[in-house]
Amino acid sequence: MKHVVVLTGAGMSAESGLKTFRDENGLWEGHDVMKVATPEGFARNPELVLEFYNQRRRQLLKVEPNSAHYDLAQLENNYKVSIITQNVDDLHERAGSSNVVHLHGELLKARSSFNESDIMDWKTDLVTGDTCSQGYQMRPHIVWFGEAVPMIDNAINICTTADILMIIGTSMQVYPAASLMHYVPENTPTFFIDPKPAFESQSNITVIAEPATTGVKKVLKRL
Repeated sequence: MKHVVVLTGAGMSAESGLKTFRDENGLWEGHDVMKVATPEGFARNPELVLEFYNQRRRQLLKVEPNSAHYDLAQLENNYKVSIITQNVDDLHERAGSSNVVHLHGELLKARSSFNESDIMDWKTDLVTGDTCSQGYQMRPHIVWFGEAVPMIDNAINICTTADILMIIGTSMQVYPAASLMHYVPENTPTFFIDPKPAFESQSNITVIAEPATTGVKKVLKRL
């Protein structure tokens, strides 16, 4: 079976009702990113950070996967499919995709602020006083700005084995995620789906300037 590697970003989930990560002035849902998405921000005001992610988590639990999520899950009937996502939601999994790598963490998990490998499922609000087995405060299982991306090496290894690459709903501006397309074998057929694509069609790159739900369907027809 041919191996389809899919890189997804915020635009993948936008049509499910989840807002994209941050707007052009650096704010995320009206918050300064540096205050709610950095270790320093968490150290300075843990209550603000925890409540920010509580709101994101509540929002996530109210939305459903869109047709693009389901279409990618169906692709597994005919291909080996690996999804590498910058998204912290679980919509790929809920739609039925079986091989999903989360580069930036997962909103429905929490981890110890002391031992980063102490991770647990978490679907309710996370508050100060919620501690791990060693007594340390739990924090969102999210890769914040300035932190290492632990899954990046795994993602690179996946990309090196791609027969087909799909990039959906991401500006390819956030590193190290943006570097992943450079690890696929040379001349790999690549489909870039985004309403505001960051680049134009080239010899092996087909750009589809559309939202995920319609763009994915077009790629699947071609495949």
